[in-house]
Amino acid sequence: MFKKLALLFTLFSGFLQTRSQHVITGKVVDAGSRQPLESAFVQEANNPIAKTITDQYGNFSLRLNEENSSLIISYIGYKPATIDVKKNQNVLATLEHDIISMKDVVVISNSNSPKFSTLGKIDLDLKPVRNTQELMRVVPGLFIAQHAGGGKAEQIFLRGFDCDHGTDVQVSVDGLPVNMVSHAHGQGYADSHFIIPETINNIDYGAGPYYTQHGNLNTAGYINFSTYNNIEKSRVQVEGGLFNTFRTLAMIDLLKKDKDKQSAYIAGDFYYTDGPTDNKQHFNRVNIFGKYNLAISDRTQLVSSLSFFKSKWNASGQIPERAVQAGLIDRFGSIDPTEGGNTERENANIVVSHRFSSNSNWENQFYFSHYIFNLYSNFTFFASDSVNGDEINQAESRNTMGYLSKFSHKNTFSSWTLNSIYGAGIRYDATDSSKLAHVVKREFLNYIKLGKIKEANAFSYIEEQASIGKWFIDAGLRFDYLHFDYLDKLGPQLPAQGKSILSPKLNIQYTLNPKLQLYIKTGKGFHSNDTRVVVANSGHEILPSAYATDLGFILKPNNRLFLNVAAWYLFLEQEFVYVGDDGNLEPSGKTRRRGIDIITRYQLTDKIFATLNLNFTDPKSIGEPKGQNYIPLAPTFTSTGGIFYRSKNGFNGGINYRYIKDRPANENNSIVAKGYLVTDASINYTRPKYEIGLAAENLFNTKWNEAQFATTSRLKGEATPVTELNFTPGIPLFLRAKLSISF
Repeated sequence: MFKKLALLFTLFSGFLQTRSQHVITGKVVDAGSRQPLESAFVQEANNPIAKTITDQYGNFSLRLNEENSSLIISYIGYKPATIDVKKNQNVLATLEHDIISMKDVVVISNSNSPKFSTLGKIDLDLKPVRNTQELMRVVPGLFIAQHAGGGKAEQIFLRGFDCDHGTDVQVSVDGLPVNMVSHAHGQGYADSHFIIPETINNIDYGAGPYYTQHGNLNTAGYINFSTYNNIEKSRVQVEGGLFNTFRTLAMIDLLKKDKDKQSAYIAGDFYYTDGPTDNKQHFNRVNIFGKYNLAISDRTQLVSSLSFFKSKWNASGQIPERAVQAGLIDRFGSIDPTEGGNTERENANIVVSHRFSSNSNWENQFYFSHYIFNLYSNFTFFASDSVNGDEINQAESRNTMGYLSKFSHKNTFSSWTLNSIYGAGIRYDATDSSKLAHVVKREFLNYIKLGKIKEANAFSYIEEQASIGKWFIDAGLRFDYLHFDYLDKLGPQLPAQGKSILSPKLNIQYTLNPKLQLYIKTGKGFHSNDTRVVVANSGHEILPSAYATDLGFILKPNNRLFLNVAAWYLFLEQEFVYVGDDGNLEPSGKTRRRGIDIITRYQLTDKIFATLNLNFTDPKSIGEPKGQNYIPLAPTFTSTGGIFYRSKNGFNGGINYRYIKDRPANENNSIVAKGYLVTDASINYTRPKYEIGLAAENLFNTKWNEAQFATTSRLKGEATPVTELNFTPGIPLFLRAKLSISF
């Protein structure tokens, strides 16, 4: 009887407490640009329990104990603000820019943490990126390699994966997919060169298949770039550097008044370089990007963007070590100087969001991309055709369209909250004349593959996020259905194939105190195979699943140090791979990867910061004999870091490095991809209306190999092909100066 009365008293007390509380809603924006600030920290003064972070639109809701209270609002790179609030008040908080401070990085129990978008913001502020390659390198542990003259999508390495050009990393911009499924060159091809780096406001990323809202290709992880909704000032910028490198940039604010209602800006850049190679690259690229925001009402927001991208280049390609050692060419020479290509992409993206209440939001996204790709490559030279050579042409024209609907609702109870997220959508890709052809000096000889691809991905998911005291539980289930159809113009027509997959996720974190958080992540992810593989293999082993677990902690013992350590394990199922370079199918067996990731950020003084990332990985094939079970090109140890000086005005700069250890280039480690240590540096003088800067890539002029492969090739005159390390040389010392004017 006593226990029942005690339970009734507890419930009644909770009810009275809930009745005495009231909810404050609000929005946090940049004072100048009115850019919404995502992940800003909001807390009731003198009440450490009442705290939250803003969503992607800068909105928040918080249950307070007092009718008249104060809110403390902080965000990385801004001055904290204290705002007095009253019952039922809708708050608009404006934050002023300030130098970044590690004290604004908070460990909070009621969000899906670690919130790597905060780290991305820190790294972008410390080291503003100068090109699209550096955008990728913001992600800890992610390495890239370029091996086709600058215009081809970069090869990506992450968590023991050679992801090729995006097979195991999902890449998006404002939710618009970058990866191209069933691409002429390779599955998941992610050409991010259409991004103008200065338009990027933040980078959200996550390692592993743990995120319900990210589906196909999210096995090693995902990257989502977010562009500015609004810009505070217009700017023009001119850059020049070695190797006849030139770049111009303009970002123009089109609507300077009443930015809370509507805003618009346009950005464009032109880039040209000959590169360091003996065969001049003549790489030129044009990007145009425009974005418009409209507050249709107090509750309904429209965000739309259009972009255009076009590039053309020549490439020196990969070269065999023996050609350099014999003196046939130098490191920057070429065996086939007719390599290169051109590509083009136009994007349209529309997002309409509506808030039904402070706790309910509905978001609808529509996107469309038109894409043209044309690439000439020669990896084996004369191995197959001793007369004409082995040069190939990969090309396609593609339309991609999609729709995503997401509804979220937050329920707040006396001692816990439940955030429910429901999503559904579809993506459709259609290519016309996706081809692989044998060519000589870019002149057509014969087709190897030719056909039309139609691939659709319908999906839905549910995610429940419960915050109970010090516990945060994130459970999700995702359903994907994929349909593959290939019209082969050179062979017999094979029937279309369909396949579905369920991907459960469960992430749990425990925030012991504001200094220490423990977490475990578990989940299943997948990447689809190329449509040509799916129909040729009659739908078998076409959606290889990845099963993974992370166990880690976040430590923030004081206002200057942030430490994230995670031990992880990932198992990838057997799959069949379409090799875009020769049009064949290859089986790829089961693999397992395990490792430890360490991410550290430390503020030495008010203006000096240090960053350090360490990534240890043990990647192995399953079912192969010991010594024959290496995964070619899979990284085993990488590290990046640097020291940076950052102030609001005056001199800024830093020096940073990236290191990758020697790693096997083939299954038995008889051919080794050589590691390297490359150091970059930059210095800028910043004033409110202008900035002058000097950047140095490969400061110490290190001789290093960027892309590396164990390739079987034959030079003209050789009797038989030779298998050895082929590589593209890394850039030597490269200096570049810039002048930026704001108005």
